[in-house]
Amino acid sequence: MARAGLTAERLTQAGAELADEVGFDQATVSALARRFDVKVASLYSHLKSSQDLKTRIALLALEELADRAADALAGRSGKDALTAFANVYRDYAHEHPGRFDAARFRLDPEAAAAGAGGRHAQMTRAILRGYDLSEPDRTHAVRLLGSVFHGYVSLELAGGFSHSAPDSQESWSRALDALDALLRNWPAP
Repeated sequence: MARAGLTAERLTQAGAELADEVGFDQATVSALARRFDVKVASLYSHLKSSQDLKTRIALLALEELADRAADALAGRSGKDALTAFANVYRDYAHEHPGRFDAARFRLDPEAAAAGAGGRHAQMTRAILRGYDLSEPDRTHAVRLLGSVFHGYVSLELAGGFSHSAPDSQESWSRALDALDALLRNWPAP
């Protein structure tokens, strides 16, 4: 019999909190069972496996990020939109490092289709409309932005920029200025 009060949603939220505390890789059904002081088997009435838990955490993180990004982008365009969008990712990563890792978890096609990943792609493409890029350059630019945002933040969270001046915030601002300049002057093939 399932313990009263435990639901898939509550376990997903607790798993996301656990991921932020100890790392996404450590967010497992066993770790959740310890957190709720229940037997692992009792959680399997709500979760199929640790893979299912990780998928749920990833979908939650993608949804949270998409909601924040949509709010930040409202009424903005060009560099203002680019900066707001980038800062959402960076701020979220600093606030929720485990969930940020979860947002990059490889989802099966069915879960990916049901998640907010498509919203992220649509918002990124909406930002790029202000830069007058056509296909396939728009796709190249989407990939570039994702690489810079995720790469920079991952290195920053790992302490990669903490050993020397200037401050990483200054470098972040300069990187966004450089991306804006590149997008406005996209090189011809």
